[in-house]
Amino acid sequence: MSHKRIYASQRHKALPLPANREISALTKPQVYDKWAQDAAGIRAVERGDNVIAMFDVIGEDFWTGGGVTAKKVTAQLRAIGNRPVEVQINSAGGDMFEGIAIYNVLREHSQPITVKVMGMAASAASIIAMAGDDIQIGAASFIMIHNCWVMAMGNRHDLQETADYLAPFDQAMIDLYAARSGQSTADIAKWMDAETYMSGSQAIERGFANNLLSAEAMKTDAAAQAADRGFNDLRAMELSLVSSGNTRAEARERIEKLRTGNSSGADLIQPAASAGDFFGLAELLAELQRPL
Repeated sequence: MSHKRIYASQRHKALPLPANREISALTKPQVYDKWAQDAAGIRAVERGDNVIAMFDVIGEDFWTGGGVTAKKVTAQLRAIGNRPVEVQINSAGGDMFEGIAIYNVLREHSQPITVKVMGMAASAASIIAMAGDDIQIGAASFIMIHNCWVMAMGNRHDLQETADYLAPFDQAMIDLYAARSGQSTADIAKWMDAETYMSGSQAIERGFANNLLSAEAMKTDAAAQAADRGFNDLRAMELSLVSSGNTRAEARERIEKLRTGNSSGADLIQPAASAGDFFGLAELLAELQRPL
């Protein structure tokens, strides 16, 4: 199936952002696990001076001090200037609302945007990918779409209020994916409900991408892979602890104590090249996620 490219003047309208960001729409721990298994360390072989690389979580990242943010992307676009832009993505997602903000920033760029999905564009990263006028994806890469996923606590009235709060954002994403792919909103909603992973060929068949990215354009960086997996364990463990009732601050403090034996956190962040050996939290994370 052939899908036309959507150029700057025809890009989908801006997506809504919440006026109140007290609620964060995140990526599930299981998505981080799949990314670590299938896509960690995948990088581009070449990078030009008009490239924005998104090989990180979406939103500010507590564990690395990095993360892809709308503020950073805006600065990068300003540096590139009035030229075509290439966006390289390998991300499990993160803060979905930050992903929406980045999508909105990219859609305002006046020149064509080429998105290359290297490894995975999941959750918030899949939203960003839809800003591309031309979307290329590796044959073994994935695009994953799902509904806004948050951590909420309270009685049934509190939870209903949260569900009502999230509904417009899910609908906005349905409309975006439908406009980009040409698929029906009913099918898009069904795929989001099912947390659907689309391989490269399936993403093209369904209109979420235009063509396959050459395998020669990608490589697996061993040091980056170790670092990606190490930090992934920390992020997934944090979310698992929050899911069990801890605040994010409490979760981070518990992980910090497990890692260092104290609460100072001074030696928490280590050189990326040794991250895979340094953290060693995968077994504990698996135990936390084991069904009761």
